[in-house]
Amino acid sequence: MTPDRPETAPPSSSLDSLWLTGPAPVNTWLVATGSAPVVAEPDTLGARPGGAGVPGGTVVRAAPPPAGQRARRSRRWLVEWAVVLVVAILVAVGIRTFVVQTFFIPSASMEPTLMVGDRILVNKLSYHLHAVNRGDIVVFATPPGENAGPDVKDLVKRVIGLPGETISSAGGQVVINGKPLKEPWLVKGTVTTGITTQVIPANEYFVMGDNRSDSQDSRFFGPIHRSLIVGRVVLKIWPLTSFHFY
Repeated sequence: MTPDRPETAPPSSSLDSLWLTGPAPVNTWLVATGSAPVVAEPDTLGARPGGAGVPGGTVVRAAPPPAGQRARRSRRWLVEWAVVLVVAILVAVGIRTFVVQTFFIPSASMEPTLMVGDRILVNKLSYHLHAVNRGDIVVFATPPGENAGPDVKDLVKRVIGLPGETISSAGGQVVINGKPLKEPWLVKGTVTTGITTQVIPANEYFVMGDNRSDSQDSRFFGPIHRSLIVGRVVLKIWPLTSFHFY
């Protein structure tokens, strides 16, 4: 007698044969979509217990787009960003031209309110919304015939006299319609002289620097026309330690 050994039977199917002889080959699923090629990759999710994948453990993914399509996408991306940049520039220019603008203080005529080197923000819409008020600090174009320097196109002063008022100076003070003007913005002890008695014409304003002893203003070039006013100073933005609203 020979020792007992397990009996084997011929495989009943090709799948049984594969199970007996070795691991089953990975199935590949191919899908045709027009002219675009597809590639098959092993499904690592399907290989794990509970993993999701297509039958046979293979995931089908589309091939990268053709080079021509990628080039078109790149051109479209560049065009879109170019449009965004142009719009941003136009908005910035529009804001600077019609809404607000920054200015640099080059002289001491408005000290100590504004010091040399300060930077201010000017609201160009202010006087489209309300009247010019006494005490406002305004930026205006240099009056015709006034030589403020080769690089100076605009000046900054404070509005002191309004259209129709009679202005003069006496006793070291500004006099408006025969009454001394209170000027809380001045340093105590400031002396104001040199205002010739005059009636301020319609649509014109008498402007002066807070540093009365060192300011070329309406005492020298006369009242300024409203059309010369660029806007009202609303904010000192530099230096940060002197940040201030007006």
